[in-house]
Amino acid sequence: MKLERRERYMIWGVSLFMIFVFVLQFIIFPFFERKARLKRAILSKKKALDKILELQAEYRAHEHGLKEILKRLKSRDKGFTLFSFLEKEAGKTGIKDHIKYMKPSAAVERVSGSGYYNESGVEMKLTCVSLDELVTYLFKIESPKELVKVKRVSINKSKEEMGFLDAILQVVTFEPVQR
Repeated sequence: MKLERRERYMIWGVSLFMIFVFVLQFIIFPFFERKARLKRAILSKKKALDKILELQAEYRAHEHGLKEILKRLKSRDKGFTLFSFLEKEAGKTGIKDHIKYMKPSAAVERVSGSGYYNESGVEMKLTCVSLDELVTYLFKIESPKELVKVKRVSINKSKEEMGFLDAILQVVTFEPVQR
């Protein structure tokens, strides 16, 4: 079949256009789409890696702190008890007579990578103490060396004497568990 020159050009033009569309649709567009998807995946994985590194640094800081705590626990006096510590400090600050009660709270066993330890506490009520006496006592019993911490404080005006306070303290410490 003989085609005229104009018809041949038209067939070649349509054929080239079809090849061009085919190359765009099945080669170039998928290439750029895949490239964009890979960039998004890389950014997502980089964010996840940054979060993992942040958590790793936080974990190492906690682990170091825990090792320091366990070292302090082992270096603490053998006969250390929270009751006697609180009583001794109350005697030093002159509020021993103001202790209404001291109740132990149940020991909670905790596990760390470095060993086992108990978190034990004492709830104590002080009556008719001045603000200065209470602050001095709190300052003395918050002992990083002995790993004693005041977990909770509740302070009210004393019903017995004007100008004095009643306080309920929850004090906790850690003790190593021998296994």
